[in-house]
Amino acid sequence: APIGIRGPIGGYIHGGLCHSQNIESIFAHIPGIKIALPSTAIDAYGLLKSAINCNDPVLFLEHKALYRQAYAKSYLPNDPNWMLPFGKGTIRRKGKDLTIITYGMLVYKAIDAANKVENTNIDVEIIDLRTINPYDFNIIEKSVKKTSRVLILHEDSKFMGFGAECSAEISDKLYNYLDAPVKRLAGLNTPIPYNSILENEVLPQVNNIIDSINELFYY
Repeated sequence: APIGIRGPIGGYIHGGLCHSQNIESIFAHIPGIKIALPSTAIDAYGLLKSAINCNDPVLFLEHKALYRQAYAKSYLPNDPNWMLPFGKGTIRRKGKDLTIITYGMLVYKAIDAANKVENTNIDVEIIDLRTINPYDFNIIEKSVKKTSRVLILHEDSKFMGFGAECSAEISDKLYNYLDAPVKRLAGLNTPIPYNSILENEVLPQVNNIIDSINELFYY
């Protein structure tokens, strides 16, 4: 079923506009559907080309809050045939004390939080998964074996979110490398409010990420 569906998602756009829920975990449950959720323009370019050339159904999720952000801009590669394969995450920030696993808009909030806690001598590594199904467990494994602490960060509700699956896999396969329980920080189990003040309370913010980093580091 070679079909690609582009779907705008996500909050942080002044309160509940344009259906701001995140739907990646719902469709990740369905075998055979590939899911992309890029955080940069170049990743969106490469993954969309892979989606178009894929013989499987692809759900291409685009975070609305990233559409006009200068920090998500990228230069196009010189190779017109370049494509970014699914299931290939990347390290957005190298560190040695703690690993944050995330994707989409929260990549940037994680980087902001990591830069702030660096002043307290906490060195955070940040993994951007880029695709949800398949997702790159190899990059997670290498990072966890180095840092021994993991924070899974996503905007979707914590209950039944993608972080639960990722956490279970880490606990199952990398338990002996952990110095603290795998921690999840995510949206509250509620629809996204239209009011921007309430939306800020529902979705993860930089100060929430900092608190979670400190809790894990000093566990």
